[in-house]
Amino acid sequence: MKLSRRKIKFLQSISLFQVLFILCVVRAERPDARLLATSNSVKHVEEFCAMYDICGARSDRKVLNCPYNIPSVKPDDLLSSKVQSLCPTITGNVCCTEDQFDTLRTQVQQAIPFLVGCPACLRNFLNLFCELTCSPNQSLFINVTSVSKVSNNLTVDGIDYYITDTFGQGLYESCKDVKFGTMNTRALDFIGGGAQNFKDWFAFIGRRAAANLPGSPYTIKFWPSAPELSGMIPMNVSAYSCADGSLGCSCGDCTSSPVCSSTAPPPHKSSSCSVKMGSLNAKCVDFALAILYIILVSLFFGWGFFHRKRERSRSFRMKPLVNAMDGSELHSLSIVQGYMSNFYRKYGKWVARNPTLVLSLSMALVLLLCLGLIRFEVETRPEKLWVGPGSRAAEEKLFFDSHLAPFYRIEELILATIPDTTHGNLPSIVTESNIKLLFEIQKKIDGLRANYSGSMISLTDICMKPLGQDCATQSVLQYFKMDPKNFDDFGGVEHVKYCFQHYTSTESCMSAFKGPLDPSTALGGFSGNNYSEASAFVVTYPVNNAVDREGNETKKAVAWEKAFVQLAKDELLPMVQSKNLTLAFSSESSIEEELKRESTADAITIVISYLVMFAYISLTLGDTPHLSSFYISSKVLLGLSGVVLVMLSVLGSVGFFSAIGVKSTLIIMEVIPFLVLAALVRENLDSWLDI
Repeated sequence: MKLSRRKIKFLQSISLFQVLFILCVVRAERPDARLLATSNSVKHVEEFCAMYDICGARSDRKVLNCPYNIPSVKPDDLLSSKVQSLCPTITGNVCCTEDQFDTLRTQVQQAIPFLVGCPACLRNFLNLFCELTCSPNQSLFINVTSVSKVSNNLTVDGIDYYITDTFGQGLYESCKDVKFGTMNTRALDFIGGGAQNFKDWFAFIGRRAAANLPGSPYTIKFWPSAPELSGMIPMNVSAYSCADGSLGCSCGDCTSSPVCSSTAPPPHKSSSCSVKMGSLNAKCVDFALAILYIILVSLFFGWGFFHRKRERSRSFRMKPLVNAMDGSELHSLSIVQGYMSNFYRKYGKWVARNPTLVLSLSMALVLLLCLGLIRFEVETRPEKLWVGPGSRAAEEKLFFDSHLAPFYRIEELILATIPDTTHGNLPSIVTESNIKLLFEIQKKIDGLRANYSGSMISLTDICMKPLGQDCATQSVLQYFKMDPKNFDDFGGVEHVKYCFQHYTSTESCMSAFKGPLDPSTALGGFSGNNYSEASAFVVTYPVNNAVDREGNETKKAVAWEKAFVQLAKDELLPMVQSKNLTLAFSSESSIEEELKRESTADAITIVISYLVMFAYISLTLGDTPHLSSFYISSKVLLGLSGVVLVMLSVLGSVGFFSAIGVKSTLIIMEVIPFLVLAALVRENLDSWLDI
């Protein structure tokens, strides 16, 4: 059936009317209907957003923003406080919802451990993403270039980020020398793909990440200037310099930091007190102690001078003979020595007259002090043994541990080749058989379980996981994603050698924990960059540490470390030696365990030493031995008493300090008793014999 031209126009008008009616209804239902940032009506003005809210997510759950070009929104008090805590440069309205901000915070927190050594770098890095996500003037420097449909919603698929070279250069300069302490490598090797300038870094950041890999869910292209007549202005917030002393970058993370200069003036302390006399500038405490010392010395000599003068005036009234005798005695002894001699002479006489009372009281006091041995503990932590508790190093370590985090616990294996018998050279360890052996060792490590309070602890329960759920193990096996199935698929040994030179730029060389692996941290025995000539595999397992040494986290790690060392001794060592290689291993608690072992292993030596000392004292203090009067002339009881006296003295002092919570050290039982025997007992016993 043919329709007339008039009827066709009528039907077209009806269809157009229906479309307009539907649009009006939709607009009436959504009075805040948003304009897409990719439409012709995009506004690039202040207080306008280029993206707002979350409209979808990728298959790996990375969220995607909505391409809504709308006015910036006033946040509620909670969101405002959150934004201020992370992004202090953003005030007033924002272009992000609370969900967007929470996503931002979660993502940047992964980078904080890498950049925390330099607050200036961290601040610049946060500003880069804070402005991208929440700035109220987002539309001035962000332009959505492509969108994609996810679950029937349009989502951002690509943007242009206009940012000045000044900020980019400042960001890179503040971060280029920052070290990731755990691996002792540049932080940019992990979060910047080994970038050598800010353009390389921006290219790495803007790359659209593949599924389940860290990075941006959409493409970001960085441009130094905006198109003409677009009304856009490149983002140019102030970039902090790492040389800014107020931000406290360490010397190792910023070579231009003030703390790196030996000529830098010390920080001024307004609360310090000092006394200046000419060119001499002394602290008030030192000055007061000096004055007090001078006063005490003056009083002592004044009292001595007055006492001697009075004695002389008294001696003139005595007989000449007595005067001469007393004068010679007074001149032969000093004032202090005379009083001390007089006191101890009287004390010795009293002890000799009351032996039972003295021995009873002494034994009672020693036994009372020995009750403190119930709380006896041996200090085996190296940092407590070798660093004073009140030293500056101890205070700075405590501050670092409590405000940042204690350094990671390190577990390590070193596999090395044996020198060639002909030329004495160390052959390369980078061979197919050795790498497969390393996979076998890693399989045993992964399967290791340690019992702690009824629960089984594995390496994955305690290891450091900086960028996901995989341990940051430093091993050449990372070039195969720690999976032996990838060895042949990736190209075997040739792939390893390729990754030695391209570990930061090639996706297949990235580790299982999503970061590049510097071959210098996983190999040993090479010169320069000749990694293929390495004679040792160095496998390092960074394990999470905790400030509380007695907490569950630390005890779990210690339990696993003990099982790790036992596994290395019982299984790994024979396995490696059968391949004509050597194996060395250590754990974080190895030194501590060795100190504990030494404390019990030397017990027999100490007992023998005491017996030898007892025999020495008995023979040297006695007269020429005669068979008929051996027990009298040898003075066995006297020697035994001397040894017992020293033992009781040491036990009493150890018990006292144990009672007040002071831990003991091995030097107490190994050194101090013999010093006491040599310096104290001998002199006292000689004096006793003279009496």
